[in-house]
Amino acid sequence: MLAQLWAELLGLERVGRHDHFFELGGHSLLAVRLLSRLSQIAGVELSLAMLFARPVLADLAAGMAGAVSGAAAQALPAIGAVSRQAPLELSFAQQRLWFLAQLDKDSARYHIALGWRLRGRLDRAAWRRSLDQLYARHEALRSVFVDAEEGPRVEILPPGTGLPVLEHDLRERPDAAAALVALCAEEACMPFDLARGPLVRGRLIRLSEQEHVFLLTQHHIVSDGWSVGVLVRELGSLYRAFVAGQANPLPVPAIQYPDYAAWQRQWLSGERLQRQAQYWREALSGAPSMLALPTDRPRPARQSFAGATVPVEIDAELTRELRRLGREHGTTLFMTVLAGWAAVLSRLSGQDDLVIGVPSANRGRREIEELIGFFVNTLALRVDLSGGPDVATLLERTRRTALGAQEHQDLPFEQVVEIVQPPRALDHTPLFQVGLAWQDNALGRLDLPGLGVEEVMDNAPGQVRFDLELNVGECDGRIVGTLGYATALFEESTVRRQRDYLAGAAAGDGCGRGTAGGAHRYPAGGGARVSAGGAEPHGGGVSVGAVHPRAVRGAGAAGTGGGGAGA
Repeated sequence: MLAQLWAELLGLERVGRHDHFFELGGHSLLAVRLLSRLSQIAGVELSLAMLFARPVLADLAAGMAGAVSGAAAQALPAIGAVSRQAPLELSFAQQRLWFLAQLDKDSARYHIALGWRLRGRLDRAAWRRSLDQLYARHEALRSVFVDAEEGPRVEILPPGTGLPVLEHDLRERPDAAAALVALCAEEACMPFDLARGPLVRGRLIRLSEQEHVFLLTQHHIVSDGWSVGVLVRELGSLYRAFVAGQANPLPVPAIQYPDYAAWQRQWLSGERLQRQAQYWREALSGAPSMLALPTDRPRPARQSFAGATVPVEIDAELTRELRRLGREHGTTLFMTVLAGWAAVLSRLSGQDDLVIGVPSANRGRREIEELIGFFVNTLALRVDLSGGPDVATLLERTRRTALGAQEHQDLPFEQVVEIVQPPRALDHTPLFQVGLAWQDNALGRLDLPGLGVEEVMDNAPGQVRFDLELNVGECDGRIVGTLGYATALFEESTVRRQRDYLAGAAAGDGCGRGTAGGAHRYPAGGGARVSAGGAEPHGGGVSVGAVHPRAVRGAGAAGTGGGGAGA
């Protein structure tokens, strides 16, 4: 049974008892999915740390047997359906985002903007039907948030209304290219009304008989990065069936997002809540409230979310070396990049104790893997670089931190902030000002029969949630993505140098040589001289609105959560 699950998740025909999960291609999100399935089968909660401690099939089987029979095994409560007659509660994540959205109702900061260029003959009726079926099957997409006397409550719009889609015909327009850019920007920036909805909408733009662009925008309060993967897989399955004259092939979901929200509030209580709270209280005790990065301009009195991005790419050869380094030290590629990023930030700031915000998919239950909704949580990962650790030591510290945070990922970020009580100010986010979102490209790409599908660029004005946001993932054997930055603080030239320091850190220790993060390859921090060219460390001689849709999701993840994985 265990071997079969491994083979299914890893896309292999067979798996042997001596095979290693991560050497076969396993990564953080696959590990989470594996543990959710095993926990459901075993009927008890199994920890992610168990898989990292026992990555060989036979060892994991033995560890599972011990966990199931152990006295400390925690029974896994089921997620059941709740009545739709009573008022529906928001999840903790939705409650947090609803409050933030009230402070800036016209902002596009919490939009998830997607777009595809469709080449070939589009069956418009099948496409329309596919969108409506997708809208009908997920209550999250039909949720609105009404401000009642006792606080916000969820209401569900009827399924028969269909997903709203505006259509534009640019076939006869001589300025079609400019018009397309304008429509993309308009779509991404148009505010949602959380109380009226719908909180998902589309635009179908016809460029010719054989070419369309489809834009899909969701509010983050009803979706996240993982949900985008669910959406594109289901949209492809529905369109494929309807074009062929077949019925809806998708099974009816056993539960919906409001069921999860009600379950979460019951489950995260009592002793479990106390354990999670105690972990974060200890993990972040005495942590610095600010990361003192040298900036090109003084920090404004009120945080500006205006941002831009520079591209990031680590080539295939170096990515392979980083994978090999991770295998030697028991870390995933995400953990290895996190360690390198922490080393760069440490050298730039002169701090050896720092906190980085990392989104966690929070999909540790099999029942919610195929649901659309806002599940993601943001974790505050504290990285210890004291004592000038070598690579092995830093990777072990980072691994321990990432696994500990993942094991306690259920406590909502806002509750962590309340527990830690960091100094509050309007000019920066609490606990951390730098993020790292790891994007999993395996979550799905839109595949439509008879059509060439290309993800298109988004043209919304650039926004970021933090001073710096590293949004990367593995694609075609390389590590690619963007480094987002607050334009109120940094010049592009400065951020490009920071990106190059990250590449230098990876190159310096891709073979396991030198000090942590390749620190010897770039100058020490602790100060900066500000010149016309930007802030440079002593001795020194990534627009969110204009990036790939996957990177847009990453930017969302770094703030309120997206499709990253926290391990």
